[in-house]
Amino acid sequence: QVQMVESGGGVVQAGGSLRLSCVASGRTLVNVDMGWYRQAPGKEREFVAMTRWTWRGYTSDYDDFAKDRFTISRDNAGNTTNLEMNNLKPEDTTIYYCNIRVPGAVPVDYWGQGTQVTVSS
Repeated sequence: QVQMVESGGGVVQAGGSLRLSCVASGRTLVNVDMGWYRQAPGKEREFVAMTRWTWRGYTSDYDDFAKDRFTISRDNAGNTTNLEMNNLKPEDTTIYYCNIRVPGAVPVDYWGQGTQVTVSS
């Protein structure tokens, strides 16, 4: 049982910035992966960025399109992830979904309701 609240979406002009936030609750969340995907209606789901727990701390992974423009962060308690998006482009327009993945022999995914990002030209 995991509940997630996403926020931070909105409408910006090309070149602008937004910060998405996802706050989760309902279980121990330190040792889980937490990040973001995006998906427009009728299109394929696309990986954006994710944080992963390790013994040395959280690591970050980005899709190529997000590298150098987006920055993902994770709080020490493990229940919150933020996605800072800079130099936004019209191609970034879609719905962004928070994802929690519980590792294990059978990984389990949890999804937020999504937050809309619209970038005008």
